[in-house]
Amino acid sequence: MQTVKEIMAPIEIELTQFEKHFKNTMHSDVPLLDKVTHYIVKRKGKQMRPMFVFLTAKMLGDINETTFDAASLVELLHTATLVHDDVVDDANERRGFFSVNALWKNKIAVLVGDYMLSRILLLSIEKNNTDLLGVVARAVREMSEGELLQIEKARHLDITEEIYFEVIRKKTASLIATCCEAGAISVGAIEQRETMRKFGELVGLAFQIKDDIFDFGSPGNIGKPTGNDIREQKMTLPIIYTINHGSKEARSELVDIVKNHNEESKYIQKAIQLVINNGGIEYAYQRMTELANEALTILQPLPESVAKRSLIGLVHYTINRDK
Repeated sequence: MQTVKEIMAPIEIELTQFEKHFKNTMHSDVPLLDKVTHYIVKRKGKQMRPMFVFLTAKMLGDINETTFDAASLVELLHTATLVHDDVVDDANERRGFFSVNALWKNKIAVLVGDYMLSRILLLSIEKNNTDLLGVVARAVREMSEGELLQIEKARHLDITEEIYFEVIRKKTASLIATCCEAGAISVGAIEQRETMRKFGELVGLAFQIKDDIFDFGSPGNIGKPTGNDIREQKMTLPIIYTINHGSKEARSELVDIVKNHNEESKYIQKAIQLVINNGGIEYAYQRMTELANEALTILQPLPESVAKRSLIGLVHYTINRDK
């Protein structure tokens, strides 16, 4: 499997340039706002989403100024949703750093998230990137719908596998789908935009299932079980499978724990064992692998290139990462 550094190699220069481009995109003349956005930029993650934009663009054409704008729009949306999510979840940490709301309180965090969403609108209008704006706006709608659908269903613990996939398609996969579609649009590869959108959606679904699995630990002792999803009563794929296909006793006990004992460590550990023993993790791995393979099949007809190899590497990294 390629390392992240190897995957990034074909677009290393562009990613370095993007850091400056994104920082300029976030700039404000209001000192407080500039201070907060500078803090956000400084603690960026692996830049997975810009990588999908740039690799797609490089595979299908020549990276240009519109590609940088596309990556900025996606990263602005991703960052805004993280800032708002931390407020909603009352989270004090994000990627090992203090969250914006922990340092500056909820009101400022919400306003900073709103500012980023406004930058998406303005950047699109200023550069006449109406196609890109349409793609990003759809992602905003779908991410909101997915979150609300999950909240609605979690109250009654009645999420079927079909609804689960609808939730994660909207909530998680839509943003990676947007990255790939926006990358195609930015280099004028309009005939490939739907193909690349589908590719990104499949990778996004696999990405979310991998996150679900982390809650239960993983083979080879990579990561310890956290049980956070059980605490938050999130109906993830391993839990849904166990409730639908586990033994009658296991189903009854698991539902009882998620409903009534989701804050007690000994019960959470019991729930984790129930899911593992009833094949919930194995099934989730199987579905994740199927989705990743389907995504790779989409890339097969496209001409060979270093960017294509890196995109393939990114799919493998998505399902094999250890955090």
